[in-house]
Amino acid sequence: MNNDLENYLNAEQLALFESLNTPADIQAYLDRIPYSPENNNRCPASVLRDGVAHCLDSGLFAAAALQRIGFGAFIIDLLPEPGTDDDHVLAIYKQYGHFGAIAKSNFSGLRFREPIYRSLRELALSYFPMYFNSRAEKTLRAYTRPLNLKTFDHLGWMWRDAVADLIEQEFHKLRSFPLLKDEMITGLSAVDSQTYEAGLLGADKSGLYKSSGLNIEGGV
Repeated sequence: MNNDLENYLNAEQLALFESLNTPADIQAYLDRIPYSPENNNRCPASVLRDGVAHCLDSGLFAAAALQRIGFGAFIIDLLPEPGTDDDHVLAIYKQYGHFGAIAKSNFSGLRFREPIYRSLRELALSYFPMYFNSRAEKTLRAYTRPLNLKTFDHLGWMWRDAVADLIEQEFHKLRSFPLLKDEMITGLSAVDSQTYEAGLLGADKSGLYKSSGLNIEGGV
């Protein structure tokens, strides 16, 4: 078990964690548990204990589970146009020389990606069509370089909620890479009604993005 995480889990939680033997297994577990509309962050042990998660919680959990089965513990952040939407955390992995991702979102199209993407840019762009707000604006603009969670091992990121808060702060320091040029942004069309409805399927309205306007959550 990674970094003594088993010391912070009961027998049932440990058995569940150790049953997640593929990226698809990890995603299926995250899809089964409710989305958390709360602002507080959870470490992987707390996700197993509470049985709920939002996108950062799930990114950390998936990274821990991926590390257990032989992948590294890496996450990236997808970044929207400031003031229009939430960011979105992905646990990334590489298989067959290509990138895939595991994620939980209040938005149906912002979750699992098969390992078919040649670069992180390709992976990030795959989220673009479903990353939008309540005004049907496509809001995804950039992604960060990967954050290796192994650098937080000494702080106990797998079982301490406070370290999840530190990781969230660390994201703000990471180099980001733009996905669109200014002229591309100016010419973007609105999201069509069917895609809009599909994105909101099953959303917990209490966890939707809120700003000065009436927005739905696009990232978290």
